[in-house]
Amino acid sequence: MRDDRHADADTARPDATGPSRRNIVAGGALAAAGLLVLGAPQAAAAPSAGRSATARRPLAPFTAVAASESDTVTVPTGCTATVLAPWGRPIRASGPRWRTDAGDTAAEQAQQVGSHHHGVQFFPLADGAAGNRHGLLVIGHEATDPDLLGGGADKAIAAQGLTVLEVRRSAGTWQAVDSARNRRVTGDTPVRFSGPVAVDGRPRGVLACSGHGITPWGTYLAAEENVNAAFGTDDPHWRRDEQHVRYGLSANGFGHPWHHFDARFDLAAPEARPEEFGWIVELDPHDPSALPVKRTALGRFAHGSATVTETAGRLVLHSTDAEDGGHLYKFVSSDNWRRLRDLGRSPLDHGTLYAARISPDGTGRWLPLTHGHGPLTRANGWHDQADVLVRARTAADALGATPLARPERVAVSPLDGRVYLALANSTGSSPCAGEAANGTTHTPCARSADPYGRVIRWRESEATPDRDGDGATPLSFHWEEFLTPDDPALRADGAFAAPKGLWFGADGTLWISTGVSGHTLNGPDDIHRTAGNNALLAADPTTKEVRRFLTAPRGAEVTGVTSTPDGQTLFVNIQHPGERTARWGAPGPDNPRAVSNWPDHSRNGRPRSATVAVHRTT
Repeated sequence: MRDDRHADADTARPDATGPSRRNIVAGGALAAAGLLVLGAPQAAAAPSAGRSATARRPLAPFTAVAASESDTVTVPTGCTATVLAPWGRPIRASGPRWRTDAGDTAAEQAQQVGSHHHGVQFFPLADGAAGNRHGLLVIGHEATDPDLLGGGADKAIAAQGLTVLEVRRSAGTWQAVDSARNRRVTGDTPVRFSGPVAVDGRPRGVLACSGHGITPWGTYLAAEENVNAAFGTDDPHWRRDEQHVRYGLSANGFGHPWHHFDARFDLAAPEARPEEFGWIVELDPHDPSALPVKRTALGRFAHGSATVTETAGRLVLHSTDAEDGGHLYKFVSSDNWRRLRDLGRSPLDHGTLYAARISPDGTGRWLPLTHGHGPLTRANGWHDQADVLVRARTAADALGATPLARPERVAVSPLDGRVYLALANSTGSSPCAGEAANGTTHTPCARSADPYGRVIRWRESEATPDRDGDGATPLSFHWEEFLTPDDPALRADGAFAAPKGLWFGADGTLWISTGVSGHTLNGPDDIHRTAGNNALLAADPTTKEVRRFLTAPRGAEVTGVTSTPDGQTLFVNIQHPGERTARWGAPGPDNPRAVSNWPDHSRNGRPRSATVAVHRTT
């Protein structure tokens, strides 16, 4: 690695005058004007804390669906759910058809929709009402299941990354369009590094795409999460060092033998490239030839979120280290983001990364991950800013950032600017920084155990604008618990556990998607049994009313969610149906349908992750 903090070339800089770029923010105005039905996209630049964009409206009118253990997707009466982009669907009409026996090759998989759908975003391709019926869908692909995927490491590498798919609503149905805009980004796609960290050679690969974000200039941000799963080695002489341990790198990895196929993933090989993964990746969805750009100023860890907003003209990006004991981060651009772009600089390359210290008294503070600050000095082994960012997880540890109970997605209210964080759960294996001496604290970090998770929220301190309309970075906040699954006030039609995804509609409704893991899904305790299969729920930030909107098939998580500008259609990702569960058993190559056969329910098929279009019909 070398320090390259003045590399400002910005290939992901689309023309800001295109209709889709304008509609990313404008869609929210349509919903606030009364066109909202299910939810409309959250603007990339939400209002600052303490300001209100519009009056809060009640939850969208729908009758909650009951908890389910069925192998199907259930939505309220008056809505339809259509499978739009399942794993294996060819991205072009001339592409290879998906084989129900998973016999597709790696080369064929690279021409098909990837696996384990997570982040999703709709980019309109027209102005006005036409933009509600025609756009680009960008889907992140987080992982693979070897028992269901078939093939070897090369196919798994091809199944992760991103899919860009043009879609259109015609004759009452959403359909994929055969378009030159359609593309795949995989673990073999050439990439570019930008910001303080640069790499030699020809880097390639985008992996483990989890949460996502959108920029005000109309690009997609993919969060690389559990990239350590790709690495391993058979070399008996290889030894783990401190950074291998801190980043979860081991000889066995996750049991994926990618290192047998590609030396990039062999920890003992000179070609090993763990530092090239674990970043936030920017992609221009409108340019099929655009290289994905790894924005290194945002830090390297298991990114679970990439939520973009704005404070006093500066771009703000919240992210999380999505592991038990992981930290919460935010990045703030060094100047007004429009001014930086006018100078030909990416706001994602120039700024400061912070980690959060959260105290039991309801206060919090942002700690800068800046070389030379506090313990991050040469005397303590920190070579430069690039080193701090490559080892951002360790740098946050050194500063005393708070370890959290598996922090996942961040969402910012478009109405008042409050920030919400999903904490999925905790085994209690990580200590709680700043915990009270008597062990009793409400600090939302990994403590004795938190089997159900929770959602917290906070208000940032105000940033006072200067004469140019910019302001100082808020470095403090006040937090509170918003929802806990074990709250007795929750009704059965709002029961949930393991909140992982958060997304705001422009009307201020908070959508919560759940990701209970297979060993506790559908039981064994009352809360998991009452919640049923994983689900998508709508929550009112004012009254805390929660209503279940959608249930997933067996073994699946509900991951990403987005909508058309008018809010008439939600796009919802269903990830890993048919995964191993204590309740339903385990699939295998000889019995892939042991847990689920969704969405095809074919006698000879297998379960497939998919993007579902949920449209309001009444």
